Formats: sequence, C-alpha cells, structure tokens
Amino acid sequence: MKDVQENLQAKGDLQRLLIVRLSAMGDIIHTLPAATALRHAFPDAVIGWIIEERWAELLCTSRTSRSGPRSPQRPLVDEVHTINLAAWRSSPFSNRSWEQMALGLSERRAVNYHVAVDFQGAVRSALLARLSGAPVIYGVAQPREHAASMWYTRQVIARGTHIIEQNFSLAQAMVRRPLALPCVEFPRDPQAEGEVDRRLADQDAGEFAILNPGAGWGAKQWPPERYGYVARKLAEDGLKSLINFGPGEEDLMDAAIDTSGGAAEGMTCSITELIALLRRARLFIGGDTGPLHLAAALGVPVVGIFGPTNPARNGPFGTPSVVLRNPTSLTSHARLPHPDKGLLEISSDEVVAAARQLLRSTRA
Repeated sequence: MKDVQENLQAKGDLQRLLIVRLSAMGDIIHTLPAATALRHAFPDAVIGWIIEERWAELLCTSRTSRSGPRSPQRPLVDEVHTINLAAWRSSPFSNRSWEQMALGLSERRAVNYHVAVDFQGAVRSALLARLSGAPVIYGVAQPREHAASMWYTRQVIARGTHIIEQNFSLAQAMVRRPLALPCVEFPRDPQAEGEVDRRLADQDAGEFAILNPGAGWGAKQWPPERYGYVARKLAEDGLKSLINFGPGEEDLMDAAIDTSGGAAEGMTCSITELIALLRRARLFIGGDTGPLHLAAALGVPVVGIFGPTNPARNGPFGTPSVVLRNPTSLTSHARLPHPDKGLLEISSDEVVAAARQLLRSTRA
C-alpha cells in the first residue's frame, strides 16, 4: 500500500493528503507556504488540515463551512479538522472530552487519507497523524520532540535556515520534483472587509501603521510605553498608529496609548478582521509574534524588534523588513516573564529610524 501511495506522489496523482500543524499562530503561518506548494503539486487532491480551533480562521473564515469545495473564504484546504486542546487539558476525563475526541477521529478516518505530514514535530501531532489512518506519515528526521519520530514512516532531513525554508524542504521531499516557493492566499471575508473599512473610517485612519506590543511571553515583549513614543514620531510624518491587542493585552494597549500623546488608538480584531486590517496597513511594528508573521505573509513592510529568538530562523520572511536585535541577546525559547536585557537595549529612536527608512524605501 505504501509503495502504491508513493508512486502516486511521484506522478502527482495523490488523492487525499492530511496536514498536521496544530498551533500556534506564527507557526501555522510559517507552514502555509509549504502547504500551498503541496496544493500546487496536487491541485485536484482532497487536502485536510488538523488545527486548534482558535487558529482555524487562518484557513477558513468563521462564517464558512469547514468542509467542501474551496472558495475565497477557504482557499487552500478542502477539510478543516479542528481540535480543542485547551478544553481537553482542563477536563481530560470528562465524557464530553472523550466524545469530541472520538467524533474527530471518526471524521478524519472517514476521509481515508493516503498520506499525512506532521509539520509540528510533537508527540501529540505525530500521534494525530497516525490516528488519521493514513498509511504513510511524513515528518522531519529530528523533530522538536524526539519521540514523535516513532510515528513516522518517512523521515526527511530538514534543510534551510528559516523555519519556512525548513517546512518547504519537507514538502519538497514529499513531491520529489522541483517546487517554487509560492505566495500564500489567506481567507477573504467580504463582511469582515466591510467592518474593517467602517471602523477605519470612524477612526479617520487614512494611512496607518499597526503597532503590536504583545508577545507570546515576557522575554520577547518590548515595553509598551516605547510603542507610544514611536506612535508620536510617526504622527509627525502624517502616519496614524493603531495598537493591535488581543485578550489579556488591554494593559499593554492602554500603556501605549497613554504615552502616545493622542497619536495612537486601540484596535482589537478577530483573526479574519486582522487579515483584512493588515491588507490595508502601510507598516507593521512588533516583536516575534503571530501578527508580525501574518503581516509579513501578507506583504506588509515590517519592523521586527527581536530579543531572545533568532530572526535568522523566525524573522519576517518574504516582505520588505528591517530587523533590530541587540548583539547581547542570546537565543533562547525560555518563557521568562521579563523582557530580555538585550531587547531593552533597542531604543525607541532606533525603531523610529528603522520605520522611516522602510517607509521611504517602500514608497520609492
């Protein structure tokens, strides 16, 4: 059976392919070019994706069916299989948790996937790939969690420096013929587009930059008051600043606005609305976090403020960008609560200068 499926891959006739990348926002965005390349390689295949429920809008708008013919609202995959890991972790032994797991497993097996590919490299993602029933499971030879490799039937040596390149090399190995790195198409929701236009008109936004003070953990978080200073300076150039914030980041938004001297306003969005908002932005400024990677994937010019994470691997990719990182920052993914010391060495004026440089070059 495996030989049959591999022959189909080589001929470009693979019929059912499952992608596994559960989270988080930036990591899913870093997987999208590889997934798009697989779509181009197998244009008629049924492609499914297992993803955490809270990130499903990166694949499909909230008002669109998770299954069926592709459309601008769900442009890449035919099946979006969602899981709710947070609920399962909070109530792992409840009847409802087990019922949901059984239902999801039955739904995935019903598609009869021929090949699954685990882009996450974790034990849980590799196990989900195996439980899908696909006879061929691809993964990298050195996954993030070593034990994940025991579930793979095909192991690929990841190549490239940036994680997007590494993910793409996994897709390339599956197809076994030259592929071009593609542009990513995100879901487009006319209602969300109209809502964002209305809110921008209400705020008299005109040309605007998006500033994003939040981060996945404290070590990556540049002080919000400095974002307020940047907003004041951008206002001198006629550019309004919108402070993007998510749940639990209200204090960061307030601190940035309070120090902006009226130059910035807050804007919270669903993922679908954030996609629409970023399409209209002139510039994005933020740290290593999901919205930065979304902005880069949409081609928005980006000023990246990096501390403990390595921009060579995780920086903005494929868009005009300036990345700031102090030489004293050491690469680490430790989820420390306080800003990295090297990150604090990046001054507000450095960020303003980078933003102005990027605005000049992209206008030209």
